[in-house]
Amino acid sequence: MTPGPKLPDPFTTLAAPHRHGEVIENSEFLAYARRADTPEEALNFLAELRAKYPDATHHCWAYRIGELYRFGDDGEPGGTAGAPILRAIEGQGVQHVMVVVVRYYGGVKLGTGGLVRAYGGAAAEVLRTAERFEVRPRLRLNVSVGFAEQGALYHLLDTWDVVKGEEVYTPQGVTVPLEVYPEDEAGFTQALEDATRGSGVLEVLGPAEES
Repeated sequence: MTPGPKLPDPFTTLAAPHRHGEVIENSEFLAYARRADTPEEALNFLAELRAKYPDATHHCWAYRIGELYRFGDDGEPGGTAGAPILRAIEGQGVQHVMVVVVRYYGGVKLGTGGLVRAYGGAAAEVLRTAERFEVRPRLRLNVSVGFAEQGALYHLLDTWDVVKGEEVYTPQGVTVPLEVYPEDEAGFTQALEDATRGSGVLEVLGPAEES
């Protein structure tokens, strides 16, 4: 039996950008978090915040996108800012996320331990209080039926959790692009066969793009 297409794993990410601010020993820490699906998106977010707060003392950051990750201390002692932010992302169980912590120095040195706690704590709090949602992969399918089975197909689609694309009409009937959850593929295939008395054709195209 030929194995099906490899699908990405589900992951939890942020539903919307989020902000958290706190003051520690006169230094202001502004933590920003946003979903980022590529390193370019993550670094663009960093650039936006650098432009928004050009007079800040530091813009420290980290992202985690699947197996990809990077972080930056932006002048803070090595290991005291970017790495704690990354650990906060991992500790909160989120993915495809960029966190930037903007610091305005208040004149009191925090020491390495204090910096780790401040940056890690601000990052953890902005993620903890952010709205989240789970991204689940779907499969892309093409379903083709004759005109006589078109009504049966549309009735079937109303009873399944599918994402329907735009129909393509042919001389033989109609082809409808769909996206279904992988665990629904077998059941939907059987339901299509039953609804069309075996005349419907289902083609698996591969993973859908994540949304």
